[in-house]
Amino acid sequence: MDINDVRGLGSIFALIAFSGVIWWAYGSSRKKRFDDDAKIPFVENEEMPAHDANDRSK
Repeated sequence: MDINDVRGLGSIFALIAFSGVIWWAYGSSRKKRFDDDAKIPFVENEEMPAHDANDRSK
């Protein structure tokens, strides 16, 4: 086994890993979770005080 065989096996492993990540990311069973997570920046957080854009006291 020479270095080219190792490189070939590394490429195959990388392709399988990449395919697994794509399968995981676009799987239909996780769509609702990702849609909910995408809305997080727009949800009002009741624990944090409201930020006033005109307040420059900091």
